[in-house]
Amino acid sequence: MSEFFTLLKGGNKPSLYAAVINTFIAIMKGVAFFFTGNVAMFAETMHSIGDAANQFFVFIGSALSKKAPTKKFPNGFGRLLNIVLLGAVLIVGIMAYETIIEGWHQMTHPVEAEGFIISVVVLTIAIALETFVLYKAGKEILHEAGVKGGALAPLTTSFAHMNRAKPATKLVFLEDLVATAGGVLALAAVLIAHYTGFLAIEGAASIAIGLMMFYVVARVFLENARGAIGESDEQMVNHIAHLLTDHPDVKDIKTLEVIKEGEFLHVEAKVEIDQVLSVREADDLQDRLAELILSQPSVNDVLVSFDADDGETHWKHLSTRPESLPPLETN
Repeated sequence: MSEFFTLLKGGNKPSLYAAVINTFIAIMKGVAFFFTGNVAMFAETMHSIGDAANQFFVFIGSALSKKAPTKKFPNGFGRLLNIVLLGAVLIVGIMAYETIIEGWHQMTHPVEAEGFIISVVVLTIAIALETFVLYKAGKEILHEAGVKGGALAPLTTSFAHMNRAKPATKLVFLEDLVATAGGVLALAAVLIAHYTGFLAIEGAASIAIGLMMFYVVARVFLENARGAIGESDEQMVNHIAHLLTDHPDVKDIKTLEVIKEGEFLHVEAKVEIDQVLSVREADDLQDRLAELILSQPSVNDVLVSFDADDGETHWKHLSTRPESLPPLETN
């Protein structure tokens, strides 16, 4: 049990912040729905419950994925995060379905809701809190991508660097992006229904919120299905290939694989070196190359092997260095 709590300290912090805040928002919206019966508020309640539960799962999964390899599981637990996220999106999917069904009922059989002021106040507070979580998640994306920006960068530049974010951080960002947009949509629907009498707009907003939730489900499911199988990170392959070919003692790269293991990367490289190097020199070079690769973003496991230089070029698909990664660190 002590190991479990120790691992929790290393869990994804944005997902924990988001889970706590969304729990508060869900309670607040649920109370408002109880007193008003507003369908758009129901949709937002379901959305916040799904987000909170999902993000708690993500936090625990990201923590457990950092567990050290064991004799029974020598490759570690990195992909456990992908499996947890695959299960977590099912919760969002169920909530999305219920949201759409309730919205359809409101569209076909409109019912006037009460507590207009309560709905407006609660949704306004929820939008402000969701925007705060979105900002924090965007800031974490920039940090994980090694990118600096101005005060608004977490809400603007972060979109361009989402592919470099950890799976948990990306999920939090996407969920709260949809949650913020859904809150704005629900607030607009409440205002329109109150001032125009067009009650079906609340049902339409509920359906739209449900469809946005399904978009998150589909995107997160596909990304983590690839991660659970074992997906190559082509951008880091290119990055590390540049790093190796720039090293004076590396003559060529025979094979290079960078596999995503949850939040981390596993690197296997086979390089060609000068055959006149002694065993001690080759051993020292192997240690230096492994240390060099381990210093790169998200890399936590490296296997470097050697082959004698045969005079032929094997690594031919080297492309321009990716701009979204920080400069190469060399020793």
